[in-house]
Amino acid sequence: MNAHSDTDRQRDAPDRQYGRRVEADRSWNVYHVFSGIPAHEDGAVMTGLSRSDATRSMLSLNLRNAERRKAGAAPPIVLHKRAAGQS
Repeated sequence: MNAHSDTDRQRDAPDRQYGRRVEADRSWNVYHVFSGIPAHEDGAVMTGLSRSDATRSMLSLNLRNAERRKAGAAPPIVLHKRAAGQS
C-alpha cells in the first residue's frame, strides 16, 4: 500500500498553473489550466473580474507557485465547493 494519498500527490504535482478566460457576460475569471476549476485567493473565487484584475491575479498566482516550486514547497490546494462534490 502506498503511504501517499491522492491529495498528497495532487499537492506535490508540478502542474499548478493558472490561466484567465473571458465568459459570455464579458467578465473574466482565473482558473486552474489542467482542471478548469476557478481559482481561489484568500477564500474568494476568482470569477466576475475585470480583464486587468484577472491578468494581475493570474500572474500573481503563477509567480507564487513558481517561487514555491523553486523553494521545494508544495502549493496549497483549495477546491471549489462544487468541484469537491458539496453544494
